[in-house]
This record gives sequence, C-alpha cells and structure tokens, in this order.
Amino acid sequence: MRVAVTVQHPGHVHFFKHAIDELEARGHEVHVFAREKEMAVRLLELYGIEHEVLAGESHGLASLAAVQATYELRLLRRARELNPDVIAAIGGVAAAHVAPLVGARSVVFYDTEHATIIKNLAYPFAHTVCTPSCYVGDIGPKQVRYPGYHELAYLHPDRFTPDPTVRSDLGLDEGDSFVVTRFNDWGSSHDMGQSGFDDVGEVVDRLSETGAKVFVTAEMELSNDIEGHRLDLSPERMHDLLYYADCYVGEGATTAAECAMLGTPAVYVNSLSLGYVSELADEYGLVYSCNGPDRHRNALSHAVDILEGRGGGADAWRARRDRLLSERVDVTDVIVDQVESAGGGSDSRQKLTA
Repeated sequence: MRVAVTVQHPGHVHFFKHAIDELEARGHEVHVFAREKEMAVRLLELYGIEHEVLAGESHGLASLAAVQATYELRLLRRARELNPDVIAAIGGVAAAHVAPLVGARSVVFYDTEHATIIKNLAYPFAHTVCTPSCYVGDIGPKQVRYPGYHELAYLHPDRFTPDPTVRSDLGLDEGDSFVVTRFNDWGSSHDMGQSGFDDVGEVVDRLSETGAKVFVTAEMELSNDIEGHRLDLSPERMHDLLYYADCYVGEGATTAAECAMLGTPAVYVNSLSLGYVSELADEYGLVYSCNGPDRHRNALSHAVDILEGRGGGADAWRARRDRLLSERVDVTDVIVDQVESAGGGSDSRQKLTA
C-alpha cells in the first residue's frame, strides 16, 4: 500500500523513523512530507529519510494559521498525485483534513489533552485516533488506546542503545556531573496561557551552584549570561546525552518523558499537567511534575536534591524504568499495526488494554 507520513515537529521524526523503516521493509511505499519546525527537516536529513518540505517556519499564532493552510493545500495536491491508502501523523490536522478528500484513511496519534485547537480541528475528521492508555478523555469509537508512550516508539531498548562518546564530544569526563535544561517560548497553540519557571536565570545559577555542568536547550533567544550554557550538539545525539545526564529540569513534557524511558531523573515544570506525565510521576516515580503556583521553587528543590545525592541513586531510577518497560509496549509496533490495519480496510479501532 501507499502511506503518507506528515512531520511538523522534531519529535514526529523520532516517533515515525522506525515505523517508516519497517513499513518499507514490508513492501509498502512511504512518502514523508515535512514542515520546517526547529530541527525537524535537519533530523530527516541526518536519518537519511527521503522527504518533501511543504511549508516553512511560523512565527506566532497569526503566521501559524497561514503556514498550516499552505501545508494542507500542498499536501492535498501531492496526495491527489500519489493516491495514498493511509495518511499518518501526530496531531494530524492536515492528515485528517486531506485523507477524506483523496479516499485515504487517516491514523492520528496524540497524547496532549489540553491542545484544544488541534483536537477540535483534527479529531472530528480523523478515521482513527490512537492515544496512550493514560490519556485523559474519551474520544469515542474511533479511539485506540495502547499501553505505551510516544517516546517508546524510539527509546524502547529494542530501538535505542546510548552512545557514551557523547560525553567526550562535549568535553566531559566520565565522573563529571551535568544537567540538561529546556525552556519554552510558549508560542505553540497548545501552550497558550501557560507558563513554567518564574526566572530562567535563577534556575541556571542554582543548578550551577551544585557543581554540575548546566546545558541549556531553548526555543528562544537567551540573555548573554545564559547563552553561554546553550547546548551545542547535533540533534540526533540528544537522547545519548539525556541517558547519561544526572538530571533533566525543564518546561518540555516530551523531554521529561524521554528521560523517564531512559531512567534519568526528570523534573517537569508547567502550569498544566498532562495525563502521561502524571502517570510517569504517580505510577512509576520517574518524573517530578511541578504544576502549581509554587512550581518554580518546588522544581528547584527537587533538582538540587537529585544533583546533591538526595534524590535516590541511579540504580533506583533504572529499576523504576525497568518496571515501566515490563508493563508497556514497543510503540513502533503499534504504529505499524494501526497503519496496516487502516490500509487493509479492516476495523483498526479495537481498543488495546494495558
């Protein structure tokens, strides 16, 4: 069959990369369509995934609407030429809109309950919406729940082996302590009205006082004193770095979940909680989720405890991760199964249980 995959964020590349390989290995024809967003196109190039870029970056919500419209129109034009059986995506606004117009089935994967705009634009038109079993909300008969997390599509141990040379690439010795931070620009549609840390500078200063090297990843410009901490690393090496980090502290939920899959302590700071982050925190103890009015202070307290040896040793965090892996699935298998089921015309909406 012919499958179209749409990519509008770097995380989408990670999510689909192994599924693309498996679908092609099974004889299916896969076409990848991308929009410029942070390092998404760069990652496709680094992984050697053939793709077409249909639209560029957006700058704020006003330009996002124009870029999205351009992306959808160009995807529709290419889909009419290719005649795909299935269009797969994360979020899936463009996929859900285009698929019915070309006689294809859309398979949408999503895990963010508070992304109201995306849900309202995609879910009513999608044929299948696949969510983690911890997703808060009932989408109806088109929903497929599976026992896993997006990040297990690429960080399951069957898919990922960390490369220790990342330390030396950054000038780190084996015994050096380091922490990875992430700060959002809060410009995405699902981030409207939300916030994280009160003072980014205080975060970097306090973490540095523990003696740990602080690496900053951020979507926006930083002040000169913080800019010196910005991480300079090829994007495909990021998960190697997270595996060896002493701690992650940040406003990005995906990175917090990635650390949970790797057994690395994570402190997540956001005014809103998410179903999958809450489960990783409450059920597995792999994330500190700081969401209330004191989130800035609480997050720093957790992070400092971890970096100063009061947050439990590495073996304890890896043991929690091992328990998670024993109870969750390789999500690439879910992607491939759902795409093939949709393309085969069978009912792909059977709910999976943990």
